Amino acid sequence: MKASALMLNPELLEIILLSLEVSGIALAIATAAGLPLGAFIGLKRFPGRGVIISLMNTFMGLPPVVVGLFLYLILSRSGPLGFMGLLYTPSAMIIAQSALAFPIVISLSHSAIISVDPVIRQAALSLGATQFQVTAAVIHEARYGILSAVVAAFGRVTAEVGAILIVGGNIAGFTRVMTTTIALETDKGNFELALALGVVLLAISLAINTALHVMQKKGMAR
Repeated sequence: MKASALMLNPELLEIILLSLEVSGIALAIATAAGLPLGAFIGLKRFPGRGVIISLMNTFMGLPPVVVGLFLYLILSRSGPLGFMGLLYTPSAMIIAQSALAFPIVISLSHSAIISVDPVIRQAALSLGATQFQVTAAVIHEARYGILSAVVAAFGRVTAEVGAILIVGGNIAGFTRVMTTTIALETDKGNFELALALGVVLLAISLAINTALHVMQKKGMAR
């Protein structure tokens, strides 16, 4: 089967669209929750701040299968959230990917914000800016680093197999996404299909990183 014919297969298109939907929603949740927390940690000094930073840096490298196992125990019938019936659904996959992306968004956005030249804040304060305006100025200055954090988080979730396989189950037509399909088809020896989906993943990653690079270049040129 030729690659073009593979890509026109309705079942494969459904797999690709589900992958993008799950990863996109997970990324949106992780960004909406993680970015404000990353900004708060970067801009404020408070007791326990160092502990939170260390934890988030540690969780960035947390093995996905550990996240999947932990969520499985919570979402299974005997778990505290078993009554919700989320196990082996796209919702469970979104939760798993959000958990993986969350510490990445926090840690890298925090790093981008603390890397902003202190002169920016001092200049804003000297001009009579409010605390909100100072915060907005710092975040605006760190926007490309924050975008990099979001892209890195997206790369993590789109490439994820272990956690979503545990909580999603790789059910055909329901929870099967590109990464789990690649793993399944490789085990079956269907390398043509696995490679075709691998190319799609690489193309998505290349497109996003190219867009980020263009935005960064425009920002540096200003």
